[in-house]
Amino acid sequence: MLLGIDHLVIAVADPDAAAALLEAELGLAATGGGRHATGTHNRLVFLGDAYLELIGVWDRRLALGHPIGAAAVRALDAGAPGLVTWAVATDGARREVMALRAAGSAISDVIAGSRVRPDGATVAWQCAFPPRLGPAEPPFLIEHEMSGPEWGEEARLARARFVHPFGGTARLVGLELVVADPATTAAACARVVGIRVPPGPGAVPGEREVRIGGHGLRLVPPSTGTGPGPTPVPLARVGIAGTAGPHALVDLFGIRFARL
Repeated sequence: MLLGIDHLVIAVADPDAAAALLEAELGLAATGGGRHATGTHNRLVFLGDAYLELIGVWDRRLALGHPIGAAAVRALDAGAPGLVTWAVATDGARREVMALRAAGSAISDVIAGSRVRPDGATVAWQCAFPPRLGPAEPPFLIEHEMSGPEWGEEARLARARFVHPFGGTARLVGLELVVADPATTAAACARVVGIRVPPGPGAVPGEREVRIGGHGLRLVPPSTGTGPGPTPVPLARVGIAGTAGPHALVDLFGIRFARL
């Protein structure tokens, strides 16, 4: 079963510096992260069980051998840090892949992954990837190993209670993506990962909208997300609910963050 948006993968040149900037500008603290054997390293900003992954590259050759690492390398090489892909959580990656393939999906085999935390503990998961990664492409699927210092019951409870520097707890509300053709992106999501994004109820022609677990996903055409001039509106927008402090709207890493 698909549980909701798991995390957003944001390519940055320096994850530590990016985490510090996010905290200074939006009051959100990075409390996790570590190094992948596949050539990348990260800092994690948890929003309940969802999170922002600020990912950098420590070994280009290794990173190019992994779908997420390769996407990060492409973005950083192009001088375009920001959202490179996103993930949906499942409680059964192998089961989902078998069902999707039976329906004709081109999703990948399940690939095991892990990360070593600064305290030496290992965090493990399983992923399955669409043929291509990108903000306008289908998300990948992830199943976390629900134990240990990051995904055990005690760790998850602590996250839910964590007070960020802005003065309250925070959770992910949803993700809005400006894509060239929402209908085409929606069709790919249905075909590859089984997420159907029907026409939205709003007034914007062509928009698509769906709930995935407790999160919203909205696809909108460029006419609603870009404008003339040298500083275009970011093509990814992230809604975050905070329990304290004033609302905040900040553009960082090519993404518009709204703390509500």
